[in-house]
Amino acid sequence: MKNKIVWITGASSGIGEALVYAFNALGAKLIISSRNRDELYRVKSNCKAQIDVHVLPLDLEDSASLPQKAADALRIFGKIDILINSGGISQRALALETDLATEQRLMNVNFWGTVILSKAVLPQMLANGNGSIVCVSSLVGKFGTRFRSAYSASKHALHGYFDSLRIEIDNPNIQVLLACPGFIRTKVTINALTANGSAQGTMDSAQENGMAPEVCAQAIVKAIEQKKEEVYIGGKETRGVLLKRFFPRLFSKIIRKAKVT
Repeated sequence: MKNKIVWITGASSGIGEALVYAFNALGAKLIISSRNRDELYRVKSNCKAQIDVHVLPLDLEDSASLPQKAADALRIFGKIDILINSGGISQRALALETDLATEQRLMNVNFWGTVILSKAVLPQMLANGNGSIVCVSSLVGKFGTRFRSAYSASKHALHGYFDSLRIEIDNPNIQVLLACPGFIRTKVTINALTANGSAQGTMDSAQENGMAPEVCAQAIVKAIEQKKEEVYIGGKETRGVLLKRFFPRLFSKIIRKAKVT
């Protein structure tokens, strides 16, 4: 990873922030992005090699601005070796109670923001003959659960789109990785959108007792190094992927009874 050019969205907190520190420690040159400029500079100040960290604020919901942001990112170091789409927002509301505007916001941030940035940097990766596009999805990108209908839909959409994109590229030197975390100890549930689009403001107990973001970040780095296409990260919740695949009826019974908030 030394001297690789890595662009990380969602870099001001959670998994994205942990990834910044992980790549900085490995000697990568970083472009870090999120909406919160002040928090990005805080993250940069925590890096050992600050000279190799460039702050580029952006808003994933502002789709029209993203192609220019990608062009700006490409100009900073001349290329992007690894794009990590870690920016996103979750949901905690029943489907029938959630405003359409809130559902559209979830899709814009989680799906379209990732697609637009990835399509903007991919031609340069193809021209250079190598590169990695990483999408931080979720275990609910593989199965649905209560209170996360639109969030789950946005993550399912990532899998359909980027699985297809990987096949279309058909280049072993261009990696497309879907990383699927489970319960990671971040502020994702505090910032999750309720039915009217306001933040939930509270921490879920499962999230609070989840894996440390630093451990999750190391698992993602390892998956990039191993050229994986998909990786599941977390505790026993990762078993849900196999249960859903091989025992769908049993999984349905279990997930209906599961305590989720």
